[in-house]
Amino acid sequence: MDSRTDGAFGLVAVLGARRYRVIHPWNRTELGHLSQLAVDSAGRVYAFQRTGSPIVVLNPDGEFVGSWGSGAISDAHGICIAPDDRVLLVDRDAHQVLIFDTAGRLQSTIGERHRPRFGAPFNHPTDIAVAPDGALYVSDGYGNAHVHCFGADGRHRLTWGGVGSGPGEFSTPHGVWVQPDGRVLVSDRENNRIQVFTPDGKFLTAWGELYHPMDIWGAPDGTVFVTDQAPRIVAFAPDGTVLGRCKVVATIGHGIWGDRQGNLFQCEHTGRLTKLELMD
Repeated sequence: MDSRTDGAFGLVAVLGARRYRVIHPWNRTELGHLSQLAVDSAGRVYAFQRTGSPIVVLNPDGEFVGSWGSGAISDAHGICIAPDDRVLLVDRDAHQVLIFDTAGRLQSTIGERHRPRFGAPFNHPTDIAVAPDGALYVSDGYGNAHVHCFGADGRHRLTWGGVGSGPGEFSTPHGVWVQPDGRVLVSDRENNRIQVFTPDGKFLTAWGELYHPMDIWGAPDGTVFVTDQAPRIVAFAPDGTVLGRCKVVATIGHGIWGDRQGNLFQCEHTGRLTKLELMD
């Protein structure tokens, strides 16, 4: 079952045992071309957009809190908020990762700005994720077809991948996530799959039943949520079993994240944010 209309709640979506009330659009302030989004420990939503101020911060009710990042980002693409609330941004066409605090103060960078590297970090990177040990994983997906791992100190550890459709090869690695057990999940977009790796880049398995997967977010219990271009959200159990699917937007959901209450947020290039509010 994808979704249904309920007289009391409006649109309701189901993903496995979870039911959600769909609030669309959720944002109460106008946003530009959205790429991705993330949620901090206080429940504030950080919308990463390609027009105006790159970061727009909304409170848990969808109201405008503030914005920052003007002049710092060339081409907004991936965002991740670390457990310590550092805001990690992927500047795709500047070939760089920039790390800020929640007030928008730049803390550090990875990669040489406007210095693309073929086969090495970075050449139009797409997304970033933080591992339980603090390591950083970056999907380098448009000019390259690789995943790079950096230590918590930002030093390069390893790189794997290459163009292709075999195990460990990619055709546009577009999103990345690290599970609580350390497994690295990569959305291999044009190959219509999620590839799963050990922390040191060894291929474990691939999850299918997707069409051009875009972004990945994992809940603390290991449940994984993927947006794809059907458009839909697909929920996976930690072992890759499909738990459910739903369609809550009319156009492609480019980014997805969740909060500590179990709610999900999805963004579209159109500037709309959708909240899937957990019902039970």
